[in-house]
Amino acid sequence: MTDRFSFAQSDERIDRARVHQWLSEESYWAKGRTRAVQDAAIDASRNYGVWDARTGEQAAYARVVTDGVTFAWLCDVFVASEARGNGIGKLLVQGVIADLEPMGLRRMLLATADAHGLYAQHGFAVSDDPNRYMIRAMS
Repeated sequence: MTDRFSFAQSDERIDRARVHQWLSEESYWAKGRTRAVQDAAIDASRNYGVWDARTGEQAAYARVVTDGVTFAWLCDVFVASEARGNGIGKLLVQGVIADLEPMGLRRMLLATADAHGLYAQHGFAVSDDPNRYMIRAMS
């Protein structure tokens, strides 16, 4: 089924309205995010998507915050509900990793509440030392 879908790293092709709707209304981590905040996040990140070859519609989105040399944070990973179960999440994560590997980054991290199995298939693991990482909520 993934033959029907294509992956790309692209800023221009991102359907900003659709991505904002997905994240602000359907995700557990970005509910209520404003369009202005989402657009600013897109503008400041590497953006990835998966598109349906038949309709041209965007079926998934992810973005990466990175310095391009040592570190990357994979975030806002979302597959449209109607497209789930077709391997699109795997296609998206594989594509992101393949795009970033030539940079020689030292580490890539992410946070998830419900997709540990997907990410583990691509080499992500729980931190050996979770006490090493700290978080400061800003608002």
